[in-house]
Amino acid sequence: MASIDLGEVAVPETAIAWKFVRASGPGGQNVNKVSTAVECRLDLDAAGIRGGLRERLERLAGSRLTAAGEIVVFVDTHRTQSRNREAALARLAALVEEARPEPRPRIPTRPTGRARARRREDKQHRSGVKKLRGSVDPSDN
Repeated sequence: MASIDLGEVAVPETAIAWKFVRASGPGGQNVNKVSTAVECRLDLDAAGIRGGLRERLERLAGSRLTAAGEIVVFVDTHRTQSRNREAALARLAALVEEARPEPRPRIPTRPTGRARARRREDKQHRSGVKKLRGSVDPSDN
């Protein structure tokens, strides 16, 4: 069984479904006769993508993810079907590459002693400024 490389992830050919349709927009007579636009569907279940990579892929895919667990990529930028097909595979590979690295865990930090002291000083200064905004006694004139 043949596989397609999406970045460093090998996906079986059976996990990718292709659909060719007519492209929209200007293009003269060619656009009305030839189905050059490509719709590529990557079935995540059939591809065997599991765990954290799948979760990151689903999050990155956003609205391109269907309820059936497929990522849909539509390309109609080129005039030929083969170039649109290559572009669709490149977009899928870019999406997989972006999802591949695991995010680094956040290490909680605490403010330094000087930062806490500066914050208290700023609060005291601000409090003093606001106290000076009190009402004016008319008998002081």
